[in-house]
Amino acid sequence: MNMTNQIALVTGANRGLGRQLTIELIARGAKVYAGARNPETVDIPGAIPIQLDITDPKSVAAAAEGAKDVTLLINNAGSSTGASLLEGDWDSIHLEFDTHVFGTLSMVRAFAPIIERNGGGTILNVLSALSWFSIGDAGAYTAAKSAEWGLTNVLRLNLAPRNIRVASLHVGFMDTDMTADIQAPKVNPTDIAKIAIDGIEAGSYEIVADDTSRQVQSGLAGGVTSLYPQLFQAKK
Repeated sequence: MNMTNQIALVTGANRGLGRQLTIELIARGAKVYAGARNPETVDIPGAIPIQLDITDPKSVAAAAEGAKDVTLLINNAGSSTGASLLEGDWDSIHLEFDTHVFGTLSMVRAFAPIIERNGGGTILNVLSALSWFSIGDAGAYTAAKSAEWGLTNVLRLNLAPRNIRVASLHVGFMDTDMTADIQAPKVNPTDIAKIAIDGIEAGSYEIVADDTSRQVQSGLAGGVTSLYPQLFQAKK
């Protein structure tokens, strides 16, 4: 997939990874719709701001009506409430699922027919190393990202016959506003954007972008014993 021939829509494009993805796509020659709840906050030269709240079906429908030439959809918009599954308030838990699961699905349902009519293309869902692994905190986010991974796997199979590749991006903590309060090693979103677009151009289904994600992925085959050894140590 050569970016100079692509018309992309990036959700959550006004900051963080979404902003860097938009900048990278434009630098490679793509036409880019930059989706944001408040499009006036999009200040990227060459981007086409478009109002988009992925949790609002009317907003999604309006975006689909205004961007009928899209061939590449990047589902990047996210939320991070920090809510616990056991003690967190229900509104925060619902927000995580409404954003990462139902919002992502809403975008795919709206834009897959458009991409198909335009000859096919790619959908990239921005996931996380936490799609595969939990650290115990922010349980609502982790559970929602796990569900988004499952959703992505289903859609890969559903949309392949329609000439639409559904790819996923897995990455650990990035140095963005969303992780400002987290004390942990963080990767540069500018670097991740380049890796993500390289993966799309290469036709990858799964883009594992950093060492954290690669380490977690390698532990999946070991099951619970490998991923959560503390559970077994506590019993001794």
